[in-house]
Amino acid sequence: MFAHQEATTKKASPMQQHPLLAVMTRLGTFVLVMVALSIMIFTLARVVPGDPARMALGPAATPEQVEALRLQMGLDKPLALQYFDYVGHALQGDLGQSLVSQRPVTTDLAQTVPATVELVLVSVIFMFLVAIPLGVITAHYRDRGLDHIGRILSLTGVTIPSFLFAITLQLLAAKFISGWPIIGRLDHSLGWQGGPTGFLILDGLLAGRFDVVLDALKHLALPAFALSMAGIGQITRITRSSMIENQRKDHVLTLQSFGVPERVIIFRYLLKLSSIAPLTIMGLEFASLIGNAFVIEMVFAWGGFASYGLTSILQKDLNAVTAVVLVAGLFFIVANMIVDILISIIDPRLGRKEAR
Repeated sequence: MFAHQEATTKKASPMQQHPLLAVMTRLGTFVLVMVALSIMIFTLARVVPGDPARMALGPAATPEQVEALRLQMGLDKPLALQYFDYVGHALQGDLGQSLVSQRPVTTDLAQTVPATVELVLVSVIFMFLVAIPLGVITAHYRDRGLDHIGRILSLTGVTIPSFLFAITLQLLAAKFISGWPIIGRLDHSLGWQGGPTGFLILDGLLAGRFDVVLDALKHLALPAFALSMAGIGQITRITRSSMIENQRKDHVLTLQSFGVPERVIIFRYLLKLSSIAPLTIMGLEFASLIGNAFVIEMVFAWGGFASYGLTSILQKDLNAVTAVVLVAGLFFIVANMIVDILISIIDPRLGRKEAR
């Protein structure tokens, strides 16, 4: 037994001594996933029925005009050659031209991605500030009144569609909160000309325009809360389950037997032990909300990346569809990597297990 443990330790030590190797492994996996994703979405976007050249020009275009656009888009070439041409241009920062907006796809993404990322970031902050404390409270008061209320709220968040929350919040704000913004990202009367990043809060802070920051936060409140409701319900339930499970651990029972105050046990030991599963879900929620926020964006006329992607899919805008899926996949991969790093910081034992 001891020989086996020693051998395991020796086997794990190279990874522990060379963290650069683990980083390179993750980056290699990242590249492989992106290549596989690009092949899949590029192929699907071109084999789906419907001529993208005809859809771009409309029914009034002549066959000659359609054929000329097909040649311009390279649709007459073999599929493999089309893919390598696309990848070659993409590596140079050229994702092609949108057939709908008639602008470079990179320009469209630069205008739409910051809007959705800002919305999703604020939604994740709502999840963290609401779900974690609610999960801790329901676990601490298990099978009592507060627990029942918390479970009802979490179940409501999981089961009710986000668009229903969005419309309800809009109606309530319009009825009871005079002047509260219910559509758009910013009040046009402020005369804001935009900033370098596209994130209104950050650009407003950099420019010293605190009126812009305040107005952007007001516009963000309703859509971010509606978007976060499902995540709040899910993370609350997972936090509660993790807290209850870890309360039965031997070292927690030992601390209780020694008379350690309950608040110390909860916030210094239990919450750290129980944060891994919620943190994993929160990272996945951030990535998935990037692509799934289109309903909220439509309701609040947000004009972000998700609604841009939906429009591109409906109109079979090939270059835009491919770019949207690749960017969404990039967010998934980066979010997973960040979560892995945070979890390894919280509990280094998981990093050692992974190394073995």
